[in-house]
Amino acid sequence: MKRFSGDISLVLGGAAGQGVQTVEALLVSVLKREGYRVFACKEYMSRIRGGSNSTEIRITDTRRAAFVSRIDLLFAMDKDVVPHLKDRITKDTIILGEAVKISAGASEHIVDIPFTRFANELGNPIFTSTVAVGVALGILRASIEEFEQYLSEHFARKGEEIVEKNIQAARLGYDFGKHLAYDEGIEVHIKKDEAIKSELLLEGSDALGLGTLSGGCNYISSYPMSPGTTLLTYLAQHGAEFGVVVDQAEDEIAAINQGLGAWYAGARAIVTTSGGGFSLMTEGVSLAGMIETPIVIHIGQRPGPATGLPTRTEQADLNLALYSGHGEFPRVIFAPGTHEELFRLAHQAFQIADKYQIPVFLLTDQYLLDSVGSFQKKDFTFEPVEHHVIRTGAEYKRYVYAENGVSPRGIPGYGAGLVGLDSDEHDEEARITESHEVRRRMHGKRLKKLEGICEEALMPTEIGDAKHAETLVVCWGSNRGVVEESLEKAGNEALAALHFSQVYPLPAKAKKLFSKKKVVVLENNTGGQFANLLQLEYGIKISGNILQSDGAPFAVEDVIKKFKHL
Repeated sequence: MKRFSGDISLVLGGAAGQGVQTVEALLVSVLKREGYRVFACKEYMSRIRGGSNSTEIRITDTRRAAFVSRIDLLFAMDKDVVPHLKDRITKDTIILGEAVKISAGASEHIVDIPFTRFANELGNPIFTSTVAVGVALGILRASIEEFEQYLSEHFARKGEEIVEKNIQAARLGYDFGKHLAYDEGIEVHIKKDEAIKSELLLEGSDALGLGTLSGGCNYISSYPMSPGTTLLTYLAQHGAEFGVVVDQAEDEIAAINQGLGAWYAGARAIVTTSGGGFSLMTEGVSLAGMIETPIVIHIGQRPGPATGLPTRTEQADLNLALYSGHGEFPRVIFAPGTHEELFRLAHQAFQIADKYQIPVFLLTDQYLLDSVGSFQKKDFTFEPVEHHVIRTGAEYKRYVYAENGVSPRGIPGYGAGLVGLDSDEHDEEARITESHEVRRRMHGKRLKKLEGICEEALMPTEIGDAKHAETLVVCWGSNRGVVEESLEKAGNEALAALHFSQVYPLPAKAKKLFSKKKVVVLENNTGGQFANLLQLEYGIKISGNILQSDGAPFAVEDVIKKFKHL
């Protein structure tokens, strides 16, 4: 008897091009429609075909947003899955697949599912994905009617015959799954919640895209580079609906310069890339600093250096964003940790960039962008967009001195003024100068913006009783979910956590939270980049680091083990 209650981890594994992501999309959609809480995350190789990819789907009583190493049910679609995931497979893992294809060399017991025979009965191997979803739903004893309704809607445009074939495939798989669960003694007990049915099912890239649109974005120029490409793709798909101009530039240098040109002309632009692509943009970042033109830059982090692990995850580009561009000028760096934060901080990035006329960074990573969950609609409501452009008069000076550092920004053709700019040091009218006096005045004006920026810096999110805890675990970006769950399961009242969704500049008021605490920083890199920044900015002592940089996200089980030694 295998009994799963409150939390089950299903992993789907197969080669690229074999339909693993199709199975995930179908299964997650149907489970959510039935009222199950789901969270899914992917790992895949950088190959168009071949390799071995997997998707983990967690179905839980309590809302979760973290990766677990544990595999309860493993759907193995080819022979490479079991060797690929051997370190996560235990004696309690139930492996399901075509035994004739995957048992060679495997010591584990394989529960045979005749996918090929089922597909042949239906006349096309393309139906294997639908059969697989049916088997999973049958094991879970979910509703076949909900799946059939979903298939009718999803394949309606392909005609009645395709719809009927998919429904047949679903029933074949479902009936097999029900009998299999009975024969193997598999029982799954997960609570449903009617409220989940009306929630939004979103990938991280969807949430980021919605937030970008909420921020008033109407222009994107980028050169594709995973995982940042997902934002370019999202805006391309919805650009016509929201009035977004989408440009695939010839390279990253062109992309950021076109983004700056768009802001100068009155648009609200974003560029999206990964660390390797952003390396080419750094001259454009300092150009933005000198000409005081806003730009929003999304960096989807992945392991480096060079092309590194193109489809894996890491948090090693904080220093790259923090120190990019030569000279000194203000910037803001956000690092969302949840889908809700992806949406909210993307909106905020445009607000801050426009208000202070600076570059603003959004740091994400492959794990967060590719993760899937359901979320309340109220957390994704578009907010009003604030514009900080003035109609210029004849006497307008683009860089007129301002006590707060922010000169009124005009755009060409909106008013009678001449809107000059120059990448050299310049005076108030944008004329080149080498005057030491003017340099001191203009450089000081630009840096003056930091006062207002720091006043608006976001406080970290407190997880647990941070005030009374002896040890604070600090995390940033995508590790919020794994730290939240690990703290809860560790059950150590001496531990609490702080999650930073703004990593620069750090809020001055947050320094007091570290008083008389042991501080441990958890992050996906080897150098402790955020730990170093905390020490530099706050002058605090870091007692330890929990670091990982193998391309995989932190697993809840591993973090709990680390917490036991704190």
